[in-house]
Amino acid sequence: MIYVGGVPFPAEDSSSSPNSTQGSVVLVALMDHPILVSASHSFRAMQERKFSFSEESSLQQPRHSKCVFVFQREYATVDPSLVDLVGTDEATTCVGIVIRNRGSGMVSVAHLDSPNIVDIGLTQMLALVADHNSDAILDVHLVGAFEDTSPQQENRDAESKSHRKLEGYSFPLCSRIIEILGKSREIFHIQTLHVLGHNTRWDSEGNALPIFHGVLVETSTGSVIPASFDRTSRCPDEIVRRIRRGASFEDPSWTGRLLETYDTQNDRFVIAPCLWTRQQLRMALTTRQFSDTEILLRCSSSPFAEGPDFVDNERRQCEYLIQHPDCRETFPLKQPRVFERTADGGWTKC
Repeated sequence: MIYVGGVPFPAEDSSSSPNSTQGSVVLVALMDHPILVSASHSFRAMQERKFSFSEESSLQQPRHSKCVFVFQREYATVDPSLVDLVGTDEATTCVGIVIRNRGSGMVSVAHLDSPNIVDIGLTQMLALVADHNSDAILDVHLVGAFEDTSPQQENRDAESKSHRKLEGYSFPLCSRIIEILGKSREIFHIQTLHVLGHNTRWDSEGNALPIFHGVLVETSTGSVIPASFDRTSRCPDEIVRRIRRGASFEDPSWTGRLLETYDTQNDRFVIAPCLWTRQQLRMALTTRQFSDTEILLRCSSSPFAEGPDFVDNERRQCEYLIQHPDCRETFPLKQPRVFERTADGGWTKC
């Protein structure tokens, strides 16, 4: 069930309810809700935090921040007594979703990239966040998914404005998230809905671009701020985790599921073994020959909206696959890759 401003949405006396209304209709109404419009304006006015582990480590301070980074199609649930910050970035048509239990302080962050993983994905996120024995207050923040196409009204009547047809990737994903939240028995208090039109700007050539690509949560307070991460903070095991996402599409055990990488109770990363196929290797060999422009056009759902390091990240994955064609080199004896926290807040491979 969805709440906004402490009351159910749509209102209980409304002719429709979240359980019976399509997610797209509710989403359009939520985008115009005065409380969420105001919250989005406030979020947009924030200074984006550029997070860098190398800079954090160089600061002369008694204690370094402990951060957990979430890649595309991953999720992580963190305990505020163990982790200070948790976040994700590189979202264009994807959504960074934050769910926080106001009582326990437990926070789960996911990087959703497809409507097909929303149902099971939200269940995975709630496993350690929702207290199923009480009426937990769950705050929700959605950031990302810029408006990758222009809305087309079905007709010019005023009544049709709530039934805009949006194609592309962002709108179907956001609609599915809202639909599942509305059907759930848990009560979700939507605090931030910085997606679609609220998270879109245009360049001088008229291309739509995201305002923000990422989000960071301060676990002690639940504060949510726009953020971007550099290579030093997208860790641990960056390249393997990126490749693992691609490999998961050919692994039926991950169908409809978010990738599990973070061990909540022990504050460590456990990267389960995966297999990369000959097809992935062939694609890596082919992609390596492409120009930067070809990589953007072939590998991205929104080539004009990607960050400046997108092409480099794709090339580094290709090089890793070419240099390590046998996944047994990366996962000897099919054992997971385990990373534990270091004294300075970073990670070390066990």
